[in-house]
Amino acid sequence: MRIGVMLGATGGDSGIDAVVAAAQRVEAAGLDNLWMANIFSFDAISTLSIVGREVPRIGLGTAVTPTFPRHPTALAQQALTAAAATGNRFTLGIGLSHKIVIENMLGLSYDKPARHMREYLDVLMPLLRGEALTYEGDLYRVGGLTLAVPGAEPVPTVVAALGPLMLRVAGELADGTNTWMVGPKTMENHIVAGLTAAADAAGRPAPTVVGGVPIVLTNRPDDAREKIAAGLTIYGQLPSYRAMLDREGVAGPADIALAGDENAVRGGIERFRNAGVTDFNAAIMDVEDGAYDRTLEFLASLVA
Repeated sequence: MRIGVMLGATGGDSGIDAVVAAAQRVEAAGLDNLWMANIFSFDAISTLSIVGREVPRIGLGTAVTPTFPRHPTALAQQALTAAAATGNRFTLGIGLSHKIVIENMLGLSYDKPARHMREYLDVLMPLLRGEALTYEGDLYRVGGLTLAVPGAEPVPTVVAALGPLMLRVAGELADGTNTWMVGPKTMENHIVAGLTAAADAAGRPAPTVVGGVPIVLTNRPDDAREKIAAGLTIYGQLPSYRAMLDREGVAGPADIALAGDENAVRGGIERFRNAGVTDFNAAIMDVEDGAYDRTLEFLASLVA
């Protein structure tokens, strides 16, 4: 299992330079991947293209770029450019986002999201492989298009898939999934089982499973969980994440966070490995003095 770290969508007061510096720390720690959220600040694909010029080894990926605001041909072109800029270390993570964002904030339709994602991937994936595409769907129509980006190889693509329909789409058409707010029991019995069954039925390789998990190494786990609960409240309210927490049988995001001493956190990570996670994505919760540095050092020891 590869181990990576999640970066937020901003660089704080220092901007892009702070993001680059954070990426350099992750690479120096010996970790495998750096994943970047795409919210309402820096565009994650563009930022990782810059980061990739400064860090020569680690894998880079978005977690995740929403699909509704961008035409799949535009996203394919951007992803191929990021691949070329990073020496083909870029993984495109995409997702639907949430109805409150797509409809209330952006004024777009969130109707039939699984159909949207299926058609989106029908357009996106051939273009990311450098194939000529003519496509006639209900939502997208593309005529005779090929993208030729020098230096770019086919871009691995993972989909934020949580529900059964989305897991089927991801397994059949994409290279795997990128999850958040999923506990180990739900990961094994729902996410990995559903995704793998769909990939097998479609004759595709074993899928990538990225598991995003809040994590902190601490001697005060109860205090840490209280702060995590306050900081991640919204994720316990959004319907797609709420469904995963309910499947796990927990009250909120803090209950799936890995918070504790080295033995507790190591055991928690091992449970995700045993559940079928191929890429552990550590969202380090900086809830007390030294927490980020201490947790990053611990994660580095696991891959040393």
